[in-house]
Amino acid sequence: MAPNPFRRRRDRTAGPDSSGGRTGRVARPDPRTTPIASDPSLREPAGDARTGPRKLTVTRVAVHRTRELTGRAVGLFRRAATADGADGSGLTALTYATMFTYALDAAVAVALANTLFFAAATAESTANVALYLAITVAPFALVAPVIGPMLDRLQRGRRIAMAVSCAGRAVLAVVLVFHLDTWVLYPAALGILVLSKSFLVLKAAVTPRVLPSSITLATTNSRLTTFGMAAGGVAGAVAAGAAWAFGSPGALWWTAALGVAGAVLCLRIPRRVESTAGEVPAAVPAARPGTRRARVPATRSVLVALWGTSTVRVLTGFLTLFVAFVVKAGTEQAGGDPARQVIVIGVVGAAAGTGLFLGNAVGARSRFGRVEPVVLAAAGAAVLAAAGAALVPGVPAAVVVALIASTASALAKVCLDAVIQRDLPEHARASAFGRSETVLQLAWVLGGAIGVLAPHDTFRTGFVIAACVIAVFALQAAMVRRGSTLVPGLAPRAAPPAAAAVR
Repeated sequence: MAPNPFRRRRDRTAGPDSSGGRTGRVARPDPRTTPIASDPSLREPAGDARTGPRKLTVTRVAVHRTRELTGRAVGLFRRAATADGADGSGLTALTYATMFTYALDAAVAVALANTLFFAAATAESTANVALYLAITVAPFALVAPVIGPMLDRLQRGRRIAMAVSCAGRAVLAVVLVFHLDTWVLYPAALGILVLSKSFLVLKAAVTPRVLPSSITLATTNSRLTTFGMAAGGVAGAVAAGAAWAFGSPGALWWTAALGVAGAVLCLRIPRRVESTAGEVPAAVPAARPGTRRARVPATRSVLVALWGTSTVRVLTGFLTLFVAFVVKAGTEQAGGDPARQVIVIGVVGAAAGTGLFLGNAVGARSRFGRVEPVVLAAAGAAVLAAAGAALVPGVPAAVVVALIASTASALAKVCLDAVIQRDLPEHARASAFGRSETVLQLAWVLGGAIGVLAPHDTFRTGFVIAACVIAVFALQAAMVRRGSTLVPGLAPRAAPPAAAAVR
C-alpha cells in the first residue's frame, strides 16, 4: 500500500500526546525557555545534512562569559563616572582626561625606569649626580612658581592648555624613542615632568567649575584621584608588557598614543571652564600688600593644611627617588640579581599605591568639619614613620614608610581641598588650588632632591636627614595653628573667620 502524502507525520521527539499519556519518546527542549537560545552567539545553527549542527564548545562559552563580564565592568565604570550628576556638570569629561594623564605618568615611569630614574645611582662621580639634579629636579623648582600666577592671567584657553600638556608629552615621548642614549634624554624627560605637573595644576583650577551640586569638592578630588590611579595601573601594566617585548621604545610609543587620546579628551571638557568672570586670585600662602588686583587672603586653616600636606609631600618625594637609588646601588655593589631590584621597588610601589587608595577611599567618605587635627596627625605620622625607618633601616621599613606616607598624603590633600572649599569664596578657589598645588609640587621636589643628594650606601643616613627636614615642616604647621611661625613673614595675618562644617 502506497503511503499517503497528505498524512501528517508524528514528530518522534514530541512530548505527551493529546490524551495526556506518555508516548515514550524523548522531548526536545523548548528553545524559547532555554538560556543558551536566548543568546544568538551561543545558539546552534541548523547546519546541513553533511556537516550537521555546530556543537557548543568550551571556547564559545568562555568568549560569551568574557564578553558578559566585560560589559558589566564597563557599565559599572560608566555608572561610577557619571554618578551624582557628573555627566551633566562636565565632571565626567574631566575624569576621563585625568585618567589619561595618570596613565601617561605611569607609562613614562615604566619606559624610563632603567634609564632616567637610576641614572644618578649609577654615576661614578659627584659631578654627574649634580648634573642629574640640575637638569631633572632643580629647574622644576624654578618653573613651578610660574604656573600658579599664569593661571590668574589665563583668561581663555584652559582646556587647550590641558590638551597641549598631553600632546606635548606625546611629542616628547616620540623624541625620546630616538634619543634614549643621548643627552636629549634629560631635557625631554624634564619637559614631560613639567607638563605633567602643569596638568595637575590646571586640573585643580578647573575642578570647581565642573563640580556637581550634590557632592563636595573634597569628594570630587578623591574620586578623580581614584579613577586616575586605576587608569595608571592599567596603563603601567600595558607599558611593562610593551617594554618587555620591544624595550623602552615600545613603552614610549604607548605613551605617545595615550598623549594623543588625552589631548582629544581634554578638548571635550565643557567650554564653561574657560570663563573667568568674577574670579579673584587667592593669596596662598599669604596676602601681599600693595598688589594691583584684589587678593583673597588665606585663612589660618588653609595655611595649616598647606604646611601639613607639604610635610607629607616632602617624604613622598624623598621615597620616590631615594629607595630606588639605594636598591640599585646595593644590587650593583653586591653583584646580585637585577630581578631582585625590580621586585623590591615593585613591593615599595605597591605599598604606596595601596596607601593612596586607602587614603582617598577614607577621604571620599568623610566630611572633615575640623581638618586641622587630621592634617597635623598626618604630618606627625610622616615624622614618626621616617624616624622609625632611621632607627630600624631596611627594605621592610621602607615598605611600611611608603604605606604610611602615601595614606597620610592622600588624607592631607583631601583636608586641604576641604578647607579651601570652606574658607575661600567660590570666585577665588580656582586660583587657590593652582597656587596650593604649586607649593605642594615644590615640597615634593625638595624631598626628591634630598633623596638624590643623600648617601645611597645605606637606608639609615637618608631617613635621618628626611626625618629632620619633615619635622621642621610639621613644627611649622603646628605653630601656624597657634598663630606663630618658625620662619619670619609666614605667620597668619588674621584669625580665621567662623565657618560652617564642610557639607
